[in-house]
Amino acid sequence: MGPNGYYFPENTTTILLSMINLREQTHNYLTIMRFDRPVGTLLILWPTLWALWLAAEGLPDTNLLIIFTLGTFFMRSAGCVINDYADRNIDGSVERTNNRPLVTGQVSAKEALILCAVLCLLSFLLVLLTNATTIMLSFVAMALAACYPFMKRHTYFPQVVLGAAFACGTLMAFSAQTGELPLQVWPLYLATVLWTVVFDTFYAMVDRDDDIKIGIKSTAILFGINDKRITGLLQGLVIFILLISGNQFHLGYYYYGGVAIATGLFIYQQRLIRNNDRERCFKAFINNQWVGAAIFVGIYLHFLLN
Repeated sequence: MGPNGYYFPENTTTILLSMINLREQTHNYLTIMRFDRPVGTLLILWPTLWALWLAAEGLPDTNLLIIFTLGTFFMRSAGCVINDYADRNIDGSVERTNNRPLVTGQVSAKEALILCAVLCLLSFLLVLLTNATTIMLSFVAMALAACYPFMKRHTYFPQVVLGAAFACGTLMAFSAQTGELPLQVWPLYLATVLWTVVFDTFYAMVDRDDDIKIGIKSTAILFGINDKRITGLLQGLVIFILLISGNQFHLGYYYYGGVAIATGLFIYQQRLIRNNDRERCFKAFINNQWVGAAIFVGIYLHFLLN
């Protein structure tokens, strides 16, 4: 009997319950994939788009644009899933993560591993549509992404590993578009690594007190009271390398305007983190999506209007 007095056959009730359970489980899967938090995907996607546009000297191949956009989403999602799997026994002790589905039991460890494998497979199938060099680079990117969640137990530099993984997108994009990796792409790779270290340090500053208690390592803990000075220095290096890249790729005023906006955003982020407030540190992390967008718009406008 339904809530309004209507009779539902038993098999109909079973189907309805199954649909409700499927909906709830799908929501749980999307949660550990961070589907509702696209900032992480954008932080990987922007440098990849930089490289695609620079490699093509304008609008890249449409198929590659689709491949790398979807591939970035799948791999970022897989990285989030394996991170939650690795941290499932410690996330309950961290204020920000104690309600994650793997902590509450809404998703099992086995389900998480299967989901991660499916996402990696989808990403790899996309990469197979490119060339041999890009395929080889994808194995490096996957290995680095898989290692990252476990690095925080052994080293204070997990953010460097994450940066190396994120920045692989620039190499893969350039390789897929041109079939080679010229010297000019490596400063862009380094800038992406350093930029990732900065914004993931901001992210780690949110959890620093909890991480110290449970023995998790990060650059935020390593930098300690010097976190603002060191992240500021790294941001300065990112800007310097981006200026070098602009010269190497013969970019013009629009690009340097984007770099100027990025510089202003970095200064704003330093103001946000000056008192080590959790919410403001997280806001500084989120703000980096606009840094990536500013650089991309500068590159886009350069090739569109020149």
